[in-house]
Amino acid sequence: MRKRAVVGLGLAALVTLLWSLPAHAQEVAEEVVEEAPLTAESVQAVLDNIWVLIAAVLVIFMQAGFALVEAGLTRAKSVANIMMKNLMDFCVGVLAFAAFGFAIAFGTGNDLFGTAGWFLGDNVATNYLAESYPNLTLPTFFIFQVAFAATAATIVSGAMAERTKFRSYFVYSFLITALVYPVIVHWTWGGGWLAQLDTPYVDFAGSSIVHMVGGVAALMGVLFLGPRIGKYGPDGKPRAIPGHSIPFAIIGVFILFIGWFGFNPGSQLAADDAVPAIAVTTLLAGVAGGVMATLAVWLKTGKPDVAMAGNGVLAGLVGITAGCAAVNNLGAVIIGALAGIIVVFAVFGFDRIRIDDPVGAISVHGVCGAFGTLAVGLFATDGGLFYGGGADQLVTQVIGVVAIAAFTAVAMAIVFALIKAVLGLRVPEDEEIAGLDVVEHGAPGYGPDVLAGSGEPVGAGMATAAVGR
Repeated sequence: MRKRAVVGLGLAALVTLLWSLPAHAQEVAEEVVEEAPLTAESVQAVLDNIWVLIAAVLVIFMQAGFALVEAGLTRAKSVANIMMKNLMDFCVGVLAFAAFGFAIAFGTGNDLFGTAGWFLGDNVATNYLAESYPNLTLPTFFIFQVAFAATAATIVSGAMAERTKFRSYFVYSFLITALVYPVIVHWTWGGGWLAQLDTPYVDFAGSSIVHMVGGVAALMGVLFLGPRIGKYGPDGKPRAIPGHSIPFAIIGVFILFIGWFGFNPGSQLAADDAVPAIAVTTLLAGVAGGVMATLAVWLKTGKPDVAMAGNGVLAGLVGITAGCAAVNNLGAVIIGALAGIIVVFAVFGFDRIRIDDPVGAISVHGVCGAFGTLAVGLFATDGGLFYGGGADQLVTQVIGVVAIAAFTAVAMAIVFALIKAVLGLRVPEDEEIAGLDVVEHGAPGYGPDVLAGSGEPVGAGMATAAVGR
């Protein structure tokens, strides 16, 4: 009887508790609503921040795509070096941009650069956000912007591949994200002089601000380095140095394509109706670039080159990045298609003048970044020359492209000259021939198989011979 009584009392207490929970929950909810009432504006602010954070993660994921494209289009003996440079571009870039770059880009100052908010302090960018994107928090905005800064830096890695000292590249990566790239951002997205022209400069997601800056920096790096050993014969004609993994390269292209749906639609910096339309123009331009690059290289060489098709996709994506929110779907297809053709002839053209760019970064990002930015002045449905807007927008685009390219070239020439004088820029000839993995990082990118218990690597002799090819 006593046991039944105890069980009965327990059940009664449980029923009483469960009965009181809804009333208590309602009281708590009413208190929360009184303290922070839900409104359409507050919900939209949460959605904006979540979307921009997701877009930032997609852009950060692009680092993996760049690493695979660059590794695939270069030789196996330097694959670990490629991976290490891309990893450090992100790690060093985030710290450099947090400490200095973000303040220069978005801090209060003048029309040329920001001068407040070092190390993300002193309410850096608060005024800018309040005026331009009031729904975004500072952490959300910083994470999105730092992802773009790291992208600009990593473009250079492939162009300087197989012959650059890692310590020198490490210093370069810090300087471009801390000092060079942020100045360009302040001129444009930070409300500086290019944004204040009578007809404001349009580069929605960074054809010039990110990609052309990376492409011009890559050009300067290659000019200071010189071509790889064996790239040009005694007669000066270029020789093909095939990459070691086309599957790596094309998987990298697909990863970059996916990341671009954070890069371009995320640059709306809001979760609104414009995001899907921007995604469509991005998609159309990318595939048009891939198709036209394939056809162009097929007609030129007699073969539909796989690597060039991949670069065509990237060229189309770079080309549309400036105008993805300003052009219609037909304009996106035309811009992407033209970029796909341009990149083929740019790659062959740089080869002919002894600019050794193993992955075509200068052509994809530099040349097509400039083209895409100029194309806004032609194809923008509001203000474009082909849509009755006159030449004002095109003139502004020309001014911006020239100014950004010139500043980047001069700044990076100074950076590379200083690095070359203090640390040296290029590895010795014997190290370049052997490959950078073992010399620079202490281990090959691809280790030979080892028989269980023997400690002897299988095929070590063949691996050594392959590394020295």
